[in-house]
Amino acid sequence: MGTPAIEIEGLTKDYAVGFWRKRMRRSLDNLTLQVQEGEAFGFLGPNGAGKTTTLKLLMSLIFPTAGTARVRGRSIDNVRMHREIGYLPEQPYFYDYLTARELLDYYARLFGYPAIERRQRVTRFLEHVGLADAGDVQLRKFSKGMLQRVGIAQAIIHDPQVVFLDEPMSGLDPVGRREVRDIILDLKRQGRTVFFSTHILSDAEMLCDRVAVLLGGKLQGVGAPGEIVSMEVYGMEIFFEMRAGSSLPTALAGHAARIGERYRVEVQEEQLYSALEQLRSCEARILSVTPRRPTLEDYFLKLVARDKAAAHPAGESAR
Repeated sequence: MGTPAIEIEGLTKDYAVGFWRKRMRRSLDNLTLQVQEGEAFGFLGPNGAGKTTTLKLLMSLIFPTAGTARVRGRSIDNVRMHREIGYLPEQPYFYDYLTARELLDYYARLFGYPAIERRQRVTRFLEHVGLADAGDVQLRKFSKGMLQRVGIAQAIIHDPQVVFLDEPMSGLDPVGRREVRDIILDLKRQGRTVFFSTHILSDAEMLCDRVAVLLGGKLQGVGAPGEIVSMEVYGMEIFFEMRAGSSLPTALAGHAARIGERYRVEVQEEQLYSALEQLRSCEARILSVTPRRPTLEDYFLKLVARDKAAAHPAGESAR
């Protein structure tokens, strides 16, 4: 295995908080992890977990209290490292009265591309993020999803091998999230390393080779989404429709939920065939049978609950 795309060793960041008697608060605590070349790597955690702090440290926008990191073998202190990375912050600000084409031309100028190549690159990346028809529209007329797409375009205008995205799906509607997901998948297909933070766990499960879970500034786990949660089956979920005039089987009626014209019921794995036989006897139409397994969200919520319990032990009032 070659050199990892991203190596983080003991990265720690303390901030001074308070007005009069300042005290130090640890935002990131001894973070150590590696991201391999070509991975789509998800950095998960609730707001305040330390995700943005980590990205700002990797970008050298702020400086660590302790620890270090390397991107493609170069220290984050090395200015040359920045030529190989692209970055989209969580809340980018773009000048409203520029068009998308003018904005990307500006960023291409920062990398020293001559005029002809700039025009070619701008056109290519507008097409790449699905904005070919909106290149001459001012950014103030863009939707949130369109702004995210032009933001990703500026992050990759110089063909970086490693792309950092801070909460790229935050605030997007389902269509916008789908568009950004497709761009991330395309970057991965091109062999680029994509490191993105998110608290939308379904996106991480869909996109990531591996994920890291951060809580209270501390790393809680790293692995493939299916590896860091138990693969035990919680139960079997059955979706079905009832024939007009028929009634639910007595054994299932107490815990079947109606959703429009359909029903949903969850049974233990060993009860599945009995439940299906009862539904067949009343001529129900089975739509799907799905095993219910733990998800990243289940794992995530369990960690949050454990953290709260540790902060406020039983019998101790929260002050």
